[in-house]
Amino acid sequence: MNSSSSEHATILVADDNPTNLKVLCSAIANLGWEILVATDGESAIEQAEYAHPDLILLDVMMPGMDGFETCQKLKENTITQDIPIIFMTALSETIDKVKGLSLGAVDYITKPFQPEEVIARINIHLKLCFLTRQLAVYNTELEQLVQERTAQLSQAQQELHESQLQLVQFEKISSLGQLVAGVAHEINNPLTFIGTSLDFLDNFISDLLYHLKLYHQFYPHPVEEIVEDAKDIELERMIVDLPKMISSMNVGVERIHKITTSLRIFSRADIFHKTSFNIHEGIESTLVLLKYRLQIHKNRLDVEVIKNYGNLPLVDCFPGQLNQVFMNIISNAIDAFDESASKILNEGKKFQGKIHISTAVKGNTYIIISIKDNGAGISPEVKERIFEQFFTTKAVGKGTGLGLSISRQIVEKQHKGKLSCFSKVGEGTEFVIEIPIK
Repeated sequence: MNSSSSEHATILVADDNPTNLKVLCSAIANLGWEILVATDGESAIEQAEYAHPDLILLDVMMPGMDGFETCQKLKENTITQDIPIIFMTALSETIDKVKGLSLGAVDYITKPFQPEEVIARINIHLKLCFLTRQLAVYNTELEQLVQERTAQLSQAQQELHESQLQLVQFEKISSLGQLVAGVAHEINNPLTFIGTSLDFLDNFISDLLYHLKLYHQFYPHPVEEIVEDAKDIELERMIVDLPKMISSMNVGVERIHKITTSLRIFSRADIFHKTSFNIHEGIESTLVLLKYRLQIHKNRLDVEVIKNYGNLPLVDCFPGQLNQVFMNIISNAIDAFDESASKILNEGKKFQGKIHISTAVKGNTYIIISIKDNGAGISPEVKERIFEQFFTTKAVGKGTGLGLSISRQIVEKQHKGKLSCFSKVGEGTEFVIEIPIK
């Protein structure tokens, strides 16, 4: 409808009888409706397409194209098909009325007609048309509202799912941090005692060996019983080996101390606020904890880690979370080597697994961490899904499919950075982490 209500409508009257046109136009004009006039079917179709009236009064018996054919063409045209049509005719047979209504007309007025009847019918159909169009508008608005609400609900559901994943990860890191910190603390106490005792023991043994040296110097010929006992206990070997044993024990204590330090660095549970952190310390602590998996043994390849560290500033971040990202990515690279190890070893091929880790500053605002392996690579189909939750290519029980999904959440949601993957089958895989410095 061209207007907002039936009070300001446009009516097209198609009739070849001048008397009928005069009577209808006079009655319609008094009601304030705009009137368009056509005297044949072709003219009626042309005006309907151009002016798009709100209602058409269509005579059946017209020269050339009759009203039935005109109605059919109007209903076949997408521009005019929704305009209501009222037939006016002297044909009063039921078959003619049925034909007109079946062609899409909304009403049928039999001549001779009374102007009052025509006006009443026009009023009714204009109101029906107006209400139908209003209903269509309301339906469109309602459909749009439903789509918007559906999108909002979908977004809310996604955000809820991500929040749940983050909470699980935070709880996991927090619990792990508390557990590891407690274990490291419990280890450090006896470790400190052992280290201190070894220092004293080293001094004691040095003094004892010096005392034995003096004894041997001033009493070079002891009794036979002492000579035999020295042979039994292999005194000469003991004098040589004891300092070596003390040195080896000190190395072991230092190794344990390094592991406990790495555990504390790796599991830092700074969950609720960011703190300045040395990224290289986090990477190194991760490598210390994974050292046993980098060494060759049965059904496992030796993996070489090649580091190319840039001059990085301290980064404001959640250290425990970033260390978890390093752990997930490096562990996945080792897993990939392990999966292909048996095949490579069985075929007798020579292969050196390598993991390249490099860091650099980008534009004074970001740091870049690249972790690249020379493994089998990832197919395009798998690469498209590696960050999906619960997607994994590992056997049942060997992977949850959450590692990389959580890693992306940590990098992109928690740190406003970016985690990208680049891979070609047969050429290895590279993960690039971008983290803002501040």
